[in-house]
Amino acid sequence: MSALSSRREIERIASAALAEDGKLDITSALTIPSRIQAGAIIEYRSGGVLSGLVYAEEVARSCGCVIEWSAAESDSVFPGTALGLVQGDLADILRAERPLLNLVQRASGIATLTRAFVDAVQATGARILHTRKTAPGLRSLDIAAVLAGGGQAHRADLSHQVMVKDNHWRALAREGAGLRQALAEARKRGVTALYVEVESLEQLELACSAGATRLVVDNQPPDTVRAWGQLARDRSHGIEVEATGGITLTNVRAYAEAGADFISIGALTHSVTAADIAVEVKI
Repeated sequence: MSALSSRREIERIASAALAEDGKLDITSALTIPSRIQAGAIIEYRSGGVLSGLVYAEEVARSCGCVIEWSAAESDSVFPGTALGLVQGDLADILRAERPLLNLVQRASGIATLTRAFVDAVQATGARILHTRKTAPGLRSLDIAAVLAGGGQAHRADLSHQVMVKDNHWRALAREGAGLRQALAEARKRGVTALYVEVESLEQLELACSAGATRLVVDNQPPDTVRAWGQLARDRSHGIEVEATGGITLTNVRAYAEAGADFISIGALTHSVTAADIAVEVKI
């Protein structure tokens, strides 16, 4: 389990998923009047990287069911693989089915896409990061899925890292304040991750002189990432370089080979294609 997926978060997400279906499954109440013990196979029809297991388990548990997995979080499995068995009363399995699948399909889709990006930059040293472009209420699920796919954690909220972006630059200019002062105040408050997004060489120079720990190069071609990264490292020893914006599976390796230490990709979580995973009930 990821540290980002606390028990409280897992329970909250599972509870919210179940609550969307209402308090009563009227169809099952009308068609399954007696308790019928059943089992259901969870099958990964499309194949890919598996994620979201702890969330699925909590949905099942909340419905009085149990899951016995035959695959593990972050496993890469072939199409048609049986992932596990859900056991319980038939009505309870049917209540758990859709919320369970919604969570594990989304998480596995994210993990599978992340693994494709990680594989694309293999042996370059670049690390793939998520962004905050996550589904409302599902950030811990989304981030855990990126980690399952081999990606690494970026900032998960606004509280723990500084990230100076275009609007912050404009606010500093309007107030006549300096970036150096802002970053110095952050250090006084115990913040050590000082990320600054730059759109020009002037901003790059200011970021380096102010003590930024990471230069974030947004929506620039790989050649610019290479040139700006070299300039930044010449001016500030140990500074990290992150590329972001407009990065796809087609061009991600070019950014990695241009010297980006980190590559953050919003599409991992904001444009995910759900994995094809199904539950087949056996009575």
